[in-house]
Amino acid sequence: MPPRSRPFAIALAVLATAWGLAFGGFSLARHLKPTPEKVRAFLHSVDFSKLTGPQRAEVLRELAKMLNALTLEERREARLDGEMAKWFAAMTDAEKTGFMEATMPSGFQQMFTAFEQMPADKRRKAVDDSVKRMREQREKAAQAGPDEVASTDAADKPAELPPELREKAVQIGLKTFYDTGSAQMKAELAPMLEEMQRSMESGQLFREMRQRRPGP
Repeated sequence: MPPRSRPFAIALAVLATAWGLAFGGFSLARHLKPTPEKVRAFLHSVDFSKLTGPQRAEVLRELAKMLNALTLEERREARLDGEMAKWFAAMTDAEKTGFMEATMPSGFQQMFTAFEQMPADKRRKAVDDSVKRMREQREKAAQAGPDEVASTDAADKPAELPPELREKAVQIGLKTFYDTGSAQMKAELAPMLEEMQRSMESGQLFREMRQRRPGP
C-alpha cells in the first residue's frame, strides 16, 4: 500500500470497527430487551420466599429493572399468571414499599392530577371501568391456549382492591389514598393504577374529564 494511502485506509478500518461495535451493541441490546415472557420466566425461575439478605435485594433490583423496561400493556401481560402476586406475598412491608417506588411509572403523577380534577361520579366510573378491564384480561388469560401462560387457580390470581377501598379512593382521591396506604394496599392498587394510566394515555380518561363539564 502506498504510504500516502495508509492513513486513509487506517481511518476507514477504525470507522468500520466503530460501526461494527455500535451495530453489535444495538443488536445485543435488542436481544436482551425484557419482554413479558422473560419477566414471567424470571419470576418462575426464582423461589423468592427461600432467598435471604442480599439475594432478595439483588433479585428485586433485577425484577424492577425488567418491569421498568416494559410498556404498561406488557406489564399487564406479565402480571396475568399471578406469579408476581406470590412474590408480593413473600415480601416484607419494606420490600413492598421499595419495590413499588422503584417501579412506579413516571406518568402516575399526571394521572393522579387528572383523577383529582374529576367529580366523584366520574372518578367512580373511571375506577369501575379499570377494574372491569382487569377482569376481562384475566378471563382472556384463563381461556388461553396450552402454549400461553395462564393460571386458573384463584390463589394465584393478582389481588384486587376490595370495593370499600376503591370507594375510599374515589372519595379522597387516588394520590392521598396511595400516599397514606399500607405497603400491601399499594401492591393491590398498582394493577388498577396501571390500567387507569393506560386509559389516560389512550385519551379515555381525558374524555371522561370533558364529559363532566356542564353544558351552556
